Amino acid sequence: MKAADCRNFTIAGHSGCGKTTLTEMMLFKAKAIDRRGSVEQKNSTSDYTPEEQEKQCSLTAAALHMDWKGKNLFFTDTPGYAEFVGEVMSCMRAADAAMVVVDSVDGPQIGTARSWKMARDRQIPGIGVISRLDRERADYAGTLEKMRNNHGRNKVLPVTWPIGAESELKKVVNVLFDKDIPADIAAEVEEVRGLWMDAIAETDEELMMRYLDGETLSDEEIAQGMKAAIANRSVIPVLAISTAKDIGVDELMDFIAEYFPSPLNRTVAYADGSEDKVADDGPAVGLVFKSINDPFTGQLSLVRVRSGVFRADSEVQNLTRGGKERFGQLLLLNGKQQSSAAEVGPGGIFAIAKLKDTHFGDTLTVGGNRELPPIAYPDPVMSYALAAAKTGEDDKMMTALNKLVECDPTIRVSRHPETHEMLLSGMGDQHLALVLKRLRELYKVEALLSTPKVPYRETIAAVGEHAYRHKKQSGGAGQFAEVHLRIEPKEGEYEFVNAIVGGAIPKNFIPAVEKGVQEMLEEGPLVGCPVERVRVTVFDGKYHPVDSNEMAFKIASRQAFKEAMNKARPVLLEPIMTLHVHVPDSDMGNITGDLNHKRGRIIGMEVEEGLNVVNAEVPMAELPKYATELRSMTQGRGFFEMEFARYEEVPSHIAGEIIAKHQAEVSEE
Repeated sequence: MKAADCRNFTIAGHSGCGKTTLTEMMLFKAKAIDRRGSVEQKNSTSDYTPEEQEKQCSLTAAALHMDWKGKNLFFTDTPGYAEFVGEVMSCMRAADAAMVVVDSVDGPQIGTARSWKMARDRQIPGIGVISRLDRERADYAGTLEKMRNNHGRNKVLPVTWPIGAESELKKVVNVLFDKDIPADIAAEVEEVRGLWMDAIAETDEELMMRYLDGETLSDEEIAQGMKAAIANRSVIPVLAISTAKDIGVDELMDFIAEYFPSPLNRTVAYADGSEDKVADDGPAVGLVFKSINDPFTGQLSLVRVRSGVFRADSEVQNLTRGGKERFGQLLLLNGKQQSSAAEVGPGGIFAIAKLKDTHFGDTLTVGGNRELPPIAYPDPVMSYALAAAKTGEDDKMMTALNKLVECDPTIRVSRHPETHEMLLSGMGDQHLALVLKRLRELYKVEALLSTPKVPYRETIAAVGEHAYRHKKQSGGAGQFAEVHLRIEPKEGEYEFVNAIVGGAIPKNFIPAVEKGVQEMLEEGPLVGCPVERVRVTVFDGKYHPVDSNEMAFKIASRQAFKEAMNKARPVLLEPIMTLHVHVPDSDMGNITGDLNHKRGRIIGMEVEEGLNVVNAEVPMAELPKYATELRSMTQGRGFFEMEFARYEEVPSHIAGEIIAKHQAEVSEE
């Protein structure tokens, strides 16, 4: 297995565009599988999990490999649903190129745009595949035009053009190398040839000069120019296919083998900013980009080899964790099918079973000493409070969840430091529903979800002062302390100021005063949430030489703080989230109207990969079910990303309702 003969790519696109069906056809043609399965018959190679077979769509990425005309093809078939974006991101990190499938009836959709964006962010070349051209209303030219509107007319360049349409589809022709072009598409093909020749000439100065001088370039020079244009991402080649009629698939596979870059075309970029050439020899370096819980072999770690060669039955170093691992068999995967390999080189993807302490994003090496960058995943967009349905099963539930998190880094399980709730977070309600289903069916544990509490905070809008005397002299040792506190608004971190002069409170009691204040900062007077953005000054007080002690001063400072804050116009703060909502033109009005209804502020709009992006700031309290609401408003054609922005004051009428509800709950307790 030589790097020069390896091709590594991922297949991406919107849900339902035909990725898995195409994958099955490619594997069958390459004789990697004995018979063609299908999504509908629930026996496709890629969709092998029970959940995927039940829903008849991809929910996890499948690693695949085959040999085609002397080339080793390693690739992944990824889900199209936006909620399973983590799978696509992992596979993009493991790929040297992206093949984005576009449905010829529906055209580019939200999953299409997201796939192109990820490929662009990864800086890997991509090709477009217009699929299902045998279907009623299939429109190759119309789909191509939409792609050109999104990415540029001179960038989106067809390689193959279909002859016939819908049920009359006959074959595809190569726009550059086929001579016998039907008259009804001759004008379009001639235009595309001209655009291709311009792009090819621009890859080399000598070619450019000869092309401008009117010389005819040879087929070999055209092919080399195409490879260069694809590698530097100046073009997006487009190919036409129908898997149902087996038209265009051979041409697509030939194109991948011939024109997709080999690993040698890319460099190995390390986390420290350094780069190396990819080589068959030298240190072996690989990235763990996915984990699978296999019911028979246990935990499988999927490794993309960046450089060098990994061998079976060898010892490797985990640079990320600092430990050593022992490799047994190297497994090559086609869905759930496994075959063993003695060694795997650059561009290859293999699985290894039962590693001791290796996880997502880890760097494995033999002889290397530099880590690869970790994989960056988006923040979750939906969270629920989580509890075991049966008493005493919390530990069992957490053990099971940790195993699921190991296979999907976009699932987060955490205890909120302020609300103290256990939270299950993910990319949407379907994503989290799948987590609950797997908990129930794989680990026999039921979990209950509820809307989580909003982590409000409290602050003040004015200055407040209070003096409190704590005095206890009934029986036994007495207690005495008097503390005068001033509380005032302050931007930034909390600050405690000791302004005592003349020894009104001895220095050894000041830490007790501050500790009492800090305890009160954890639970404000409005709704029991942390207090921030305040400066607290102790400016006077009294003590007793016998009865004063640290406990007395702590009690006095707590009460002084409470009363001073009540005088300082306490206000409630709520978390504000920044949203980036990606939607088609047709949904813009509904989305902006809904965000305004949610007390949101539109802070800007832009266009990205043919989609409108609405940037807005919205209170967290308005967003617990936004993933579900957005899917409903856009019929699944929108997605959003979200991150925390800051805390802002809650409008008084809403704050009043929140405070009244909290006080009612406290009184019930």
